[in-house]
Amino acid sequence: MTADGRTPPEGRYGARKAPRSRRTAIVLVTLGLVVGTAVAYVGYRNLGSAPIEAERTAFSPEPGNRMRMTFEVTRSTPERAAVCVVRVRGIDGAEGGRKEVYVPPGQASVRMTTVVASSTEPVTADVFGCSYQVPAYLSTTQPPTG
Repeated sequence: MTADGRTPPEGRYGARKAPRSRRTAIVLVTLGLVVGTAVAYVGYRNLGSAPIEAERTAFSPEPGNRMRMTFEVTRSTPERAAVCVVRVRGIDGAEGGRKEVYVPPGQASVRMTTVVASSTEPVTADVFGCSYQVPAYLSTTQPPTG
């Protein structure tokens, strides 16, 4: 009924929906909580603190388009081997060379030094990233480079 007591024409405003049952509301709230928890967990795993981090501490040019680089690796699981990808860049910012460095099991924090060859004259070096997923072709028996 309208405010003046008349009945609105059928089909003009659509049919009135029945209110949701209490059971449907509980299911929807529970489903929302489960999805929200899953999104929070995935966000924490992807954006939370990294299990392995590395920071460049020094670099210096070497003859023959090479760069000596020193970096510090900090791991949450020091008993596991790791690999870090380091790279050098030319004056234009383009990557001139890259190298995978094996980090043997050991201390939670370890300093590594390596030399990276470049296709152009390198002007800077940085750590691209580190992982516990050591490729099979990296020897686990090689001596550390640091």
